[in-house]
Amino acid sequence: MDRITIRPAVMGDLPTLRKFEQALIAAERPFDPTLADDPIHYYELEEMIHASEVRLAVAAYDGEIIGSGYARIDASKSYLRHKRHAYFGFMYVLPEHRGKGVNGRIMEHLKEWSLLQHIEEIRLDVYTDNVPAIKAYEKAGFRLLMTEMRLLR
Repeated sequence: MDRITIRPAVMGDLPTLRKFEQALIAAERPFDPTLADDPIHYYELEEMIHASEVRLAVAAYDGEIIGSGYARIDASKSYLRHKRHAYFGFMYVLPEHRGKGVNGRIMEHLKEWSLLQHIEEIRLDVYTDNVPAIKAYEKAGFRLLMTEMRLLR
């Protein structure tokens, strides 16, 4: 029997999701010297739980939340063929559950939700030096399309 379930987040999940957010920020901080000093927040989690254009999902193992991710419907640039696309973010899995396909299961859930919203394209951002994350996204079918470049002074 599969003990991992994927479901939409609920308000009772907020304390765990806030911990995941801080763990994600800590993991990404070495990749981005422009992040402000703590405490910072990436997400308005409470709003995301209630937003119709967002699916905030959690992975649970025997009822304990072990991972998260979201899909958000965004307007696409006017010069693209599609009017809307999904953006994936907040992809996080507790370290002790990594390598078990949890992130892939979360992404499949979010892909299915996106298809129900009639979305043809899904995007996400990942730091260039975050090789494990890039490999996980490539395994899920994503491919590198463009690189953002910065000049820091």
